[in-house]
Amino acid sequence: MKQRTSAAHTVRLAVLYVLLIAFAAFLLVPFFWMFSSSLKKDLDVFSIPIRWIPQVFQWHNYVDIWTQAAMGTWLKNTVILSVVVTFLQLLTGSFAAYGFSRIRFPGRDALFLAYVATIAVPWQAYMIPQFLLMTKLGLTGKWLWPMIVLQAFGAFGVFLMKQFFETIPEELSESARVDGLSEYGIWWRIMLPLSGPALASLALLTFVNTWNDYMGPLIYLRDRANFTIQIGLKTFQADPMGSSRNALLFTGSVLSILPIVIIFLLGQRFFIEGIATSGLKG
Repeated sequence: MKQRTSAAHTVRLAVLYVLLIAFAAFLLVPFFWMFSSSLKKDLDVFSIPIRWIPQVFQWHNYVDIWTQAAMGTWLKNTVILSVVVTFLQLLTGSFAAYGFSRIRFPGRDALFLAYVATIAVPWQAYMIPQFLLMTKLGLTGKWLWPMIVLQAFGAFGVFLMKQFFETIPEELSESARVDGLSEYGIWWRIMLPLSGPALASLALLTFVNTWNDYMGPLIYLRDRANFTIQIGLKTFQADPMGSSRNALLFTGSVLSILPIVIIFLLGQRFFIEGIATSGLKG
């Protein structure tokens, strides 16, 4: 009986692993095609029938994209924007979350609920008012300032950090107050050092979202010298000569996702731990 049970369990595990491998392969097919297309000639990218493996590998595409386009400038602008926005969201999100979770004041819960409710409002609903505001402030077309100003505060970050702060015993804050530590000191010296997983989760989510942002740079950036990588890749679809450089488009796409993949692989443990301990798991 035990042998039959063990055999059945082994079969179920084998079937489960086969299904998981098949599902993972299905998800990786678009990425494989993207990488394959980055090594083709322009005319072979969308050829019919589809060629999954290039006839001749065009490795020089990964050199041409640096010499024939401003790839270095696009990457630099994207890194600056993503790092600055991520830092500001960590700063403002954790600071506001500390106030909502540790400081009692009239209307605190109602204010927090109203603030978090903005997450449910689609960006398209307030996209035009934001643009008008940035235009009135004279920031439209001025370097990366519009995206930095608009994304420096995020309701999701406040919600995520507040959920994590509430898992930290309040006795620690009370003991620090008794010892004469200010609220700023408690936030900086106690809450933040204990919030590594939540900060890592918020940093990863914010960085990826900012890195992949397309609509924001499309609306606010005017000077080609300020283009991010998502806007820069769009220029490969129709150059001034009226032709498309599809191979370089996919080459740039591969290069654009590499930093995200590396960051996620390095920080996935903290990301999963932060999500699990902040009450956002399904």
